Amino acid sequence: MTSSGTAVVTLPTDTQILITRDFDAPRHLIYKAWTTPDLIKRWWSGNQGEVTIADVDLRVGGMWRYVMTANGGFEVAFHGEFRELVPNERIVSTEIYEAMPEAEAVNTLTFTEKDGRTTLTILVQHDRQEIRDAHINSGMEGGMQEAMDHLEQVALSLR
Repeated sequence: MTSSGTAVVTLPTDTQILITRDFDAPRHLIYKAWTTPDLIKRWWSGNQGEVTIADVDLRVGGMWRYVMTANGGFEVAFHGEFRELVPNERIVSTEIYEAMPEAEAVNTLTFTEKDGRTTLTILVQHDRQEIRDAHINSGMEGGMQEAMDHLEQVALSLR
């Protein structure tokens, strides 16, 4: 049984977004789908377009960059740097939406497994409330829900 559309988004502080999602797959498969370029291309855009670039230098200090051509024909790009990596458990990285380069966030992902299911928590830390609010008001939640559904399907396909 998959967990379609069940990511929970909360706002713990004025500068944070917390996303929690359960997956019907072990954490090593969720982590692999999250960090492997060919797999990222299969899930990251949800139903919003096609990922054309998924570059990942998976090491502390390494960079990542994802680019998608959205269904409307425009390009959307994000990039960042890995600050902490604990395989299958934790990723801390920066994230910059290239159309708003001043709006760097720090994302802390935690992968927790119980009975073959994984809980992924993503804490997004912004510098200022107005940037956090712009992130929330961008419509990110709908695309994120789709992407998480695709992430689960990709992870399940790796079994």
